[in-house]
Amino acid sequence: MARPVTKNLPALLGFLIAIGPVSTDMYLPAFPAIARDLGNIAAPQYSLAAYFMGLAIGQMTVGALSDRLGRRTPLLAGLFIYTLATFGCLASWDMRSFIIFRFLSALGAAAGTILPRAMVRDLADGPEAARLMSRLMLVMGVAPITAPMLGAFVISFASWRMIFGICALYGAAAIVLAWRYLPDTLPLERRTRIGTVGVLVRYVGILRERAFVTHAGVGSFNAACLFAYLAGSPQIFINMYGWHSAGYALLFGLNSAAYIAISQLNPGLVNRYGIAPVISFAAVFLLSACLLLTLLALHPMGALPIAGCLLLCEVGFGLLTPCSMVGALSRHQAHAGSASALFGTLQYGGGALAGLLVGVLANRTALPMALVMLACALAAFGSARARPSLVLSPAE
Repeated sequence: MARPVTKNLPALLGFLIAIGPVSTDMYLPAFPAIARDLGNIAAPQYSLAAYFMGLAIGQMTVGALSDRLGRRTPLLAGLFIYTLATFGCLASWDMRSFIIFRFLSALGAAAGTILPRAMVRDLADGPEAARLMSRLMLVMGVAPITAPMLGAFVISFASWRMIFGICALYGAAAIVLAWRYLPDTLPLERRTRIGTVGVLVRYVGILRERAFVTHAGVGSFNAACLFAYLAGSPQIFINMYGWHSAGYALLFGLNSAAYIAISQLNPGLVNRYGIAPVISFAAVFLLSACLLLTLLALHPMGALPIAGCLLLCEVGFGLLTPCSMVGALSRHQAHAGSASALFGTLQYGGGALAGLLVGVLANRTALPMALVMLACALAAFGSARARPSLVLSPAE
């Protein structure tokens, strides 16, 4: 039986899950400064890939633990690890130590990334879950809009290291709020008591379920497309086109605002048409936008057309993210933490690979980013076509 959603719980969950965009988006405008200080032009992309890989690995553990121990304890432990490791990023002395601390901070941030999603699944399903997920995204949406602007402001008068001091303080605030106000949404009677082998068997069972695999494929390749944009766009607009970091932050904030606005259309569209048609439309739209982006990268026409295509991509990102998540978790209420962890691992594993590819292929043009995004959008489209028949129907 679903538990009632308290008035302030979506806001609190949104604050916690926003630890992800706070940890990535705030330091994007500092990519050129980090590359200079650490002596490697690809250091920022490598650090972003390490962060995504840490999220991918961390989620496999914390998801299973949360199904056994409840959501609250693993969440608090993860936030503590994140805060300490983020202070380590501030004190890092070379590229290797910076990348290691980014990886460790992601292991802790994994709890804040996936457990709020599992809590949503504890409380609701179907269109109601999509509505609650969209409310959560609205709250967390303040972070990707304001974080890069704050990062650009910080590096205008201080070192990029100060950004990680702010992120660590955010983590400390999250610990206090979760400790004082967050209930555990997983009742004792629904917690599992299985060991490591049982957890592995559970993951294999989840991966054998076609609806999960195909929806997770949509969500993972959609996320990889988004992460390729995160990894490539700072260098393109700041280094290639000579934008000031504040200008890039404004562009990123505009795109993030579009992402949140589109995500808020999601509940109405799902209620009217169902999750399956919305995913189909969004996958086609994202593929079309990435194809146009690639054509523009092959025949450069300046920064604004590239920025316009990236804005169009936000339509696909904003619709596919919540819908693919709800579709993947719809048949896994009994172990939503494990399913959410596996979904997140696939997402961030793909994101790590996409970010790494953008860094390795970097040639001071927009083409590497565009090609990686196009490949990811094509894979998301293929996953959408491979889904089984309608899983979740529109609300009556």
